[in-house]
Amino acid sequence: MKKFFYLAGLSLFLVACGKNTDDPAQPELNTAPSVPTIVAPANAKLCVNNIVFFQWNASTDANKDVISYQIQIATDNQFAQIVKTQEATVTDQTFTLEKNKAYYWRVKATDNKNASSAYSSVSTFYTEGNAKQNHLPFAPELLLPAANSVVSSGTVNLSWTALDADVNDRLSYDVYVGPTNPPTALSAQNSDAAQFSLNAVAATNYYWKVVVKDNNGGETIGQVWNFKTN
Repeated sequence: MKKFFYLAGLSLFLVACGKNTDDPAQPELNTAPSVPTIVAPANAKLCVNNIVFFQWNASTDANKDVISYQIQIATDNQFAQIVKTQEATVTDQTFTLEKNKAYYWRVKATDNKNASSAYSSVSTFYTEGNAKQNHLPFAPELLLPAANSVVSSGTVNLSWTALDADVNDRLSYDVYVGPTNPPTALSAQNSDAAQFSLNAVAATNYYWKVVVKDNNGGETIGQVWNFKTN
């Protein structure tokens, strides 16, 4: 009988040890911080000083990780011409920039485990020059159709948005659309509407761009967008 109890106890001990070995704790899944939102300078703002204060709302992190931020400032809205990239642990920065120039900026958050959010929406501003002058419009931003998208042939509505730091300026648009890149066919000229309807043929790659003009002689050429018809 004693031998029986000894064997039974030994079996329970081995089973208990086996459970601890076969059930390790699962590591915590890391998630990226939330996307920061831009506060200042406000979109399309005319900054009277070229020493510019930037601010954004803090991101949150589900894992309570330490968060840092990367701010990018460029002279084009595709960030191909970046003039400043800065890492920071706070939610504001101040930079001295060139006068009389349009800038575009965005910010993203990264935790201390290298998980990053997407960039914030892009905001624009203009630094004032030494004398009163006309400011060029900001580059147009695409609405429809989405870049590199596939759409049905027939009537395709092209649309965009455009802003100007001189709030009283009236904007007009020249639209270039065609099957070559860059497009050279002028499809609309001096249009007051930020849209254009194209009669698109099937199975064709289309490229298009918008030139934004103000009523004081300023103009800004937008980037080339494209889409395909099925």
